Amino acid sequence: MGSVKLSVTVISIFCLFIFLLSCIISMSASLRRVIISTKKAPDAIGPYNQAVQVNSTLYISGQIGFNPSTMEIVSGGVVAEAQQALTNMGHILNAANCNFNNVVKTTVLLADMNDFAAVNDVYTKFFTANYPARAAYQAAALPRGARIEIEAVAVVGDIQTVE
Repeated sequence: MGSVKLSVTVISIFCLFIFLLSCIISMSASLRRVIISTKKAPDAIGPYNQAVQVNSTLYISGQIGFNPSTMEIVSGGVVAEAQQALTNMGHILNAANCNFNNVVKTTVLLADMNDFAAVNDVYTKFFTANYPARAAYQAAALPRGARIEIEAVAVVGDIQTVE
């Protein structure tokens, strides 16, 4: 009688294990895609979205220095454009329940690499700690004659930095 109870218990545990494993497999096979959009940032000027979230990864389209209400590039040169581009990015991050701390990678495109230091000064006002990985390139031309464009990848959720 004792060995029958043990066999039933082992079989029950095995069945529970198989059930949980199948749940994990089915969850990982299904990806969740959410389009992120806010009126506080400029509308997309082409066939793309402001941001797309797949599971816990948020991909933010390149932001230029557009004023969202006029859809024109702000005046004042690369510093003003960088400020506006990052402000726009902040609004998109907020729409996804994130902030700049959630950003893990940026790509900065510059019309002139000589603007790198000036852009860094603006960049550090938005990214104040836990700096993301970054690449910066000079581009031959940017949309609408912009001097700068910044795209980002963020992780949605509570981020804890371990050093």
